[in-house]
Amino acid sequence: MKVMIDICIVPLGVGVSVSEYVAACQNIFDEAGLSHQMHAYGTNVEGDWDEVMLAVKRCHETVHEMGAPRITTSMRLGTRTDREQTMQEKVDSVRAKLS
Repeated sequence: MKVMIDICIVPLGVGVSVSEYVAACQNIFDEAGLSHQMHAYGTNVEGDWDEVMLAVKRCHETVHEMGAPRITTSMRLGTRTDREQTMQEKVDSVRAKLS
């Protein structure tokens, strides 16, 4: 099954700057071959359910390995059975209605 998620992983106990942890997770999504798009307060990721969830787990493992004693993660996810749709197609559909 394909899944599209919006995820925000926040390491706790590491100070106020978290960009190095965000970059580490972006690299994990890249290495997993997942389509992803970072935004100001998280990342959209799409792909096979098991591959996406494995990458999320790997993000947690890596952020802990980098020294974060705690992590809080918010995640919204969606699936469809009627057809496949990419993140870009969803955005394009709305933009077409703005013109």
